[in-house]
This record gives sequence, C-alpha cells and structure tokens, in this order.
Amino acid sequence: MNQAKPPRSFASRPAARATAPHGSAPRKPAAASKPTPPAPVRPLDEAEMDQLQDMLDRVPAPLEPLDVSMLDGFLVGVLLQPKAVPTFEWSRHVLDAEEGRSPPAGFDSKSLMALVKRRYQQLNQAITQRQWFDPWVFELASEYEDEDEGEPEESDPSEVLFPWVAGFSLACELFPELMHKNATDLLEPLAAIFRHIDPEDLEDADDLLEEIESLEPAANLEEAVESLVSACLMLADVSRPLAKPEAARRPPVRRGPPPRGRY
Repeated sequence: MNQAKPPRSFASRPAARATAPHGSAPRKPAAASKPTPPAPVRPLDEAEMDQLQDMLDRVPAPLEPLDVSMLDGFLVGVLLQPKAVPTFEWSRHVLDAEEGRSPPAGFDSKSLMALVKRRYQQLNQAITQRQWFDPWVFELASEYEDEDEGEPEESDPSEVLFPWVAGFSLACELFPELMHKNATDLLEPLAAIFRHIDPEDLEDADDLLEEIESLEPAANLEEAVESLVSACLMLADVSRPLAKPEAARRPPVRRGPPPRGRY
C-alpha cells in the first residue's frame, strides 16, 4: 500500500537568527515571553504502522477493532472536540469500534496502545500548531490497466479516503460536542470531509448535502488529501481556536478628555 503524499506543508518557516552588530559583544538573549514549544513527536514509520495493523488484526473476537486508516480519522475526530475527551473514553473504541467492549482477560494491549497514543500526540501537536499532517490513507491496488497507456488506473479519491472519513464520522457520533458548534462555521469544512461517503448515510443533513453538491470534485488523490487536511484545520479554528496575543486581550486604556487651551 502506498501512503498518499502531501502536495505541500503547512509548517511555518523558522525564525531568522539574530546577530550582533559588527565589533560588539553578543547580547544575552532576553527572557522568553512564550513557553518553549514541545519537541516534535517522532512519527510512526512504515514498519511501526505495519506492526500496529498486525496487532489490530490480532484483537480477539467478538471485538471489532478499527484498522489503521479508520483509527487515524477517529483520532482526528476526537482531537477536534471542543473539550478534551478523556483517554479512557476514546481508547476503548480502538479495540472495539462501536461498543467499546473490554478485551478478554489475558489479552495484552499495552504495546498496541503505546503506538496509538504516539500517533494521537503527533496529531494533537499538528492540530494545535495548525500544521500539515499526513493522514493515513492508502491507494488501492488496481487489477485493471489502461489499454492504451498500459498503466494502472488511478484510484478513486473517495474510495481511498472512505475508511479515514468513516473513522472521523464514528468519533463525531460517539463524541458529538463538535457538531453542537455553530452550523454555519462547520458547513464548509464538514462538506469537504463528508463528500467522500455515501450521501444516504447523511440523514437529516440537507444543508450539508447541498454544500457537498456545490463542491468541485478533486482532480486527483493528492488534491483530495490536501482538501481533507485543510478542512480539519478549519474545524480546529472553530472548536479549538488559537489563543489571542496578550496585547489583543487587554482592554483599551481609557483616557480622559484632552486638556483645555492649546490643541
């Protein structure tokens, strides 16, 4: 399976390094006004993703675990909630998507959940900092080739993104606080996400369906992935708005009338 690659990064540019004037002693750096951002979480590599999927495949019946693509969408849906969802509430649905049942005695899920929580931390950092993240979506192997070109046909973007969106939808169903935000603010980004699932699954969502119908179809998978990630960051602006700078939060200073006489 080939992971879709992002067409561009949302990461901000690093700040320029300050230098002292020629011939002068370097000044000591001023006290930091903002806390140092946390070190980036090490992403799961391909071998660890395969290991995670293998462990999910070994979750015993009757539990029905998420696969890695659904898991990724699920984690983003959890992280976009206005209030942090406690780990014990969302983590039980990793091993049993719908009901969240506990695994049988003797099943050790520590290694599995350690990888899941690392991905959770990585996504949380990206969403908090409004940076690009690579969603775990995988192109499907095509059995058909173009007769003229002799090359495999490109996968349908919606077919590729469906498992990820299904996981996101599950999170929004289990933890519906996001959907209680202003519907107008949610409409555009939700349409960009939910256009990849069957319209019949969107019950009582006429406005959303109308918005989806107004969207131009993605030209290719890369464009669809970019739209998906951008929509998630737009939702973060609604449910997890960035703190305003200190100066912007201070009320304006009230001044008295100007002195009489000369102006």
